[in-house]
Amino acid sequence: MDNEPIDMPATSVDGGNSGEQSQADSTEITRLRGDFQSRLVVANLRTEAVRAGMVDLDGLKLIDLSSVRLGDDDKVIGGRKIMDDLRRSKPWLFAGVSSSNPTMAPASQPVRPKTALEMSDEEYTAARAAVTRRRF
Repeated sequence: MDNEPIDMPATSVDGGNSGEQSQADSTEITRLRGDFQSRLVVANLRTEAVRAGMVDLDGLKLIDLSSVRLGDDDKVIGGRKIMDDLRRSKPWLFAGVSSSNPTMAPASQPVRPKTALEMSDEEYTAARAAVTRRRF
């Protein structure tokens, strides 16, 4: 029994199954590319949702992602339109207009009081009377 030859499968120098390996690699690359694309779509939609004022980002689960496409710059094509359509169909997902958030930009310089040289005679008299009334 010790001298009997062992039957081994014949293999070529390059591993024998290079066709199967390259096909497995290409399917893996395709799967990874699809996963990357879907993650990029979701990330871009999250950005658009925050810009649109969406209260809860779980509302993005209501969007049909099969119709969403990425442009050459890896941005969602028509992302703003998607958010506008979602706002019209499901307005409770978005915040209303807040009265506590000012829409005007603040002044570039702080407001300073007029000096005595800049006041008219009537303004100076009124300002002086106001200051002297505050004294004890």
